[in-house]
Amino acid sequence: MTAGDTPRDLMEVLRGHRVVPVVVLDDPDRADALGDALVSGGLPVAEATFRTPGAAAVLRRLAARDDLVVGAGTVLTPAQVDLAHEAGAGFVVSPGLSDGVVRRCQELGLPVVPGVSTASEIMHALDLGLDTVKFFPAEANGGLPAVKALAAAFPQVRFVPTGGITEASAPAYLAHGAVAAVGGSWMVAPDLLASGQWAEVAARCAATSRLSHHDSQGAHA
Repeated sequence: MTAGDTPRDLMEVLRGHRVVPVVVLDDPDRADALGDALVSGGLPVAEATFRTPGAAAVLRRLAARDDLVVGAGTVLTPAQVDLAHEAGAGFVVSPGLSDGVVRRCQELGLPVVPGVSTASEIMHALDLGLDTVKFFPAEANGGLPAVKALAAAFPQVRFVPTGGITEASAPAYLAHGAVAAVGGSWMVAPDLLASGQWAEVAARCAATSRLSHHDSQGAHA
């Protein structure tokens, strides 16, 4: 993608997968095995967070695959947007709302999902031309009741709740029409990645994929 391209719709980028695994991985040598587990589990999408020194290398390895959509998470600065773009990120996620990050993503044609937790931040995101935001940290900020309240005030906005969401709580979020997707780490828990339990990662991805597709049928009814 080159600078000046029109940003694609987030759900187009995610290929309809409504649960995004949030990955914290520092070892690029484990990226291929992780990618294999995501794909075999039927959840070929990931947000590789910029929380570790090796994150860009992990992102680059995952993005080189043609069977996986990978974005960059925990992007805090325009320089990190450039790093994510150069590494092949298909989208950018930020924990907060930064004009600089959003505008650089828009210049590069990268879908960007900034973090918000208040009505004022949502209004700021709308002013920047965005209609999809990350509700973060979701559980700490009131969970699904907060999403419902904000969605009532902003019916044009789609939310990607992330933070504290579990396999048990995800279906209720996904069943709400204002929720585009949720982010979670239960299927890519750091202890599983560190110990190389790829079969367990694949199994959790398969279970997650089933609940994701089940709830997508009623989310926009």
